[in-house]
Amino acid sequence: MRRSLQLRFRIGIDFLLLVLVIVNLVIVSHGKKPHIVFILADDLGYNDIGYHNSRIKTEVLDELARTGVRLENYYVQPICTPTRAQFLTGRYDIHTGLQHGIIWPSQANALPTNETTIAEKLKESGYRNHLVGKWHLGFYRKEFIPTRRGFDSFYGFLTGGQDYYTHRNRLGFPKQGYKFLNGYDFWRDEELKQDVVGEYTTILFAKEAERIIKEHDRKNPLFLFLSFQAPHAPLQVPKRFLQRYENIKDHKRRVYAAMVTCMDEAVGNVTRALKERDLWKDTVLVFSSDNGGQVTAGGNNWPLRASVEGMPLDGFNQWTSISENKASSRKEILHNIDSIDAFWGTPDGYSHYRNAALRRGDWKLLLGCPGNGDWVPAAEMGRSTQSSSNQHSANSVFLFNVTNDPEERDEISEQYPDVVRELLARIEMYNSTAVPARFPVPDPNSKPSKHGGVWVPWMDLNLSG
Repeated sequence: MRRSLQLRFRIGIDFLLLVLVIVNLVIVSHGKKPHIVFILADDLGYNDIGYHNSRIKTEVLDELARTGVRLENYYVQPICTPTRAQFLTGRYDIHTGLQHGIIWPSQANALPTNETTIAEKLKESGYRNHLVGKWHLGFYRKEFIPTRRGFDSFYGFLTGGQDYYTHRNRLGFPKQGYKFLNGYDFWRDEELKQDVVGEYTTILFAKEAERIIKEHDRKNPLFLFLSFQAPHAPLQVPKRFLQRYENIKDHKRRVYAAMVTCMDEAVGNVTRALKERDLWKDTVLVFSSDNGGQVTAGGNNWPLRASVEGMPLDGFNQWTSISENKASSRKEILHNIDSIDAFWGTPDGYSHYRNAALRRGDWKLLLGCPGNGDWVPAAEMGRSTQSSSNQHSANSVFLFNVTNDPEERDEISEQYPDVVRELLARIEMYNSTAVPARFPVPDPNSKPSKHGGVWVPWMDLNLSG
């Protein structure tokens, strides 16, 4: 009973619901619980995968898409933390307080502990849960780290990004009185792991996922969340992958393409491990990205518009009971929680624009300033990654029929005022249920220099002096 699912940058029902529905279907039809492998790429664009006619080589993902069900209306949030929070909880981020932006390493902010994670729910059903890769949901106290949120093991980093080889996260807050924070961040469970310096993150994560699969006790169902950093900046990759893209002249695009191909190979290693353990036929495998490609860091979303966020991707699923054992396309609207684009909070010192996006049927409504509204071709199509248009319309309300106009080129709000009013009312309904956004200022006690040069759960430590 083979199944695999790669997703697209649009979404409609949350993945928690999707997985639990899948699990119930398998239990009913086969009398046992499936293994679940969810693979999340970081900043992978719509035009950054081979089967979208991209020049980037993704043979493994292309084959999964060819033989599986592609989910063609699957949405995610525009940035890292909100997407990950929604995936793990099945809740809109307007209901968890994480709608304002990402969690910075120095912020005392995290996914609230009163939110139940999918790992905790699956554990109740006997699953062994493992997180390999990026967390990015807060760590200022130990109660917020993966091993305290339902995962039996954790191998990766707690912050939002790092150097692929040194595994250090570096950021600056000059307005708060210190220029840079530079700390090491790589863990096995709750212990610092320092013997991986010099090893490339994507390859490390794939090897750990393979180890987990090979050592898994087949008596228990497996949930593996493989959360890659790739192809998120910084742009770094082993030379053997870079050599495949000498035909791409733009340096950023060339390195980015090589990073995607490295990740594709890693996915292939994981699927091979599942097959070698004879787990593949009982595995639901999902592949998604957390948001769109960052144009100025080599990514691309052509022919869709915007520089990074809110991009539709594609999905596929090789599961017999979904695809009837043949490739097919599904157009139901899906989301890792059917979310409207973030209602940005208004903490002191941050943007007071009221931005929102809502998809309902054929219609998509945008409010406020949509950011980069240009259509940016890939570098190999003649556009440099060094520049990106940042044109803004004077409008504050935008309506598109994304079934007829998926590239959002024809703004039609004046032609359909009744649709606009209906969607505005729905946004107001959602807004009335929103909790305040949490976006605290950086905490100086978080500085890695106070903790041996390491990002740690600093509020659990004695910080006198």
